[in-house]
Amino acid sequence: ETALLLNVLPSSIAARLKESPDVIADRFESATILFADIVGSTPLFARLTPEEAVESLNLVFSEFDSLLESHGVEKVRTIGDAYMVVAGAPTSRADHAEAVCSLALAMVDTISSLRISSGEELEFRFGINSGPMVGGIIGTHRFHYDLWGDTVNVAARMESQGVPGRIHVTEATRSLLPTGWELEARGSVDVRGKGPMETFFLTSAPDQSTPLH
Repeated sequence: ETALLLNVLPSSIAARLKESPDVIADRFESATILFADIVGSTPLFARLTPEEAVESLNLVFSEFDSLLESHGVEKVRTIGDAYMVVAGAPTSRADHAEAVCSLALAMVDTISSLRISSGEELEFRFGINSGPMVGGIIGTHRFHYDLWGDTVNVAARMESQGVPGRIHVTEATRSLLPTGWELEARGSVDVRGKGPMETFFLTSAPDQSTPLH
């Protein structure tokens, strides 16, 4: 039972759930969300058999999962062919923006070396945003941990209005990154539900010698 909880919930949330059946809902003043989504997945999966589609998703998401532990980032969930992670929730950490941005760069590197069974390359869009959010357990039987709020919605918009192969971040995230991170200004983007926003493409971390373009 404990192993199952740890497979579907963040460890701190699993421990709280075992101790008490009460509603779990928390507000986090500052955390960072990343969405990653496969570009052109509908026509891609139409060309694959169901087995090949599942095998392809399992291949890439397993690679992503292996990166999470070394970066101290939590997977929230997968939604079809999209992947959602967070740092700064449910366990707070001051460097949540750095952790997620470092993970995103590692994910891009990993994707570049992957080939699915059909021989095709997978291409992703990445969207990142930072700010306050609410997290909690949804459901009573097939429950899962999820996060909500404007910060989460904007992170999803960064992904959907991003560019294939690039890491699209908000000013809110950029402002949390210390000196040494390299970003390219995208300019003003009309973000659905928010209006014009100044956004950026993350290109490299302080310890990277070759920027991502």
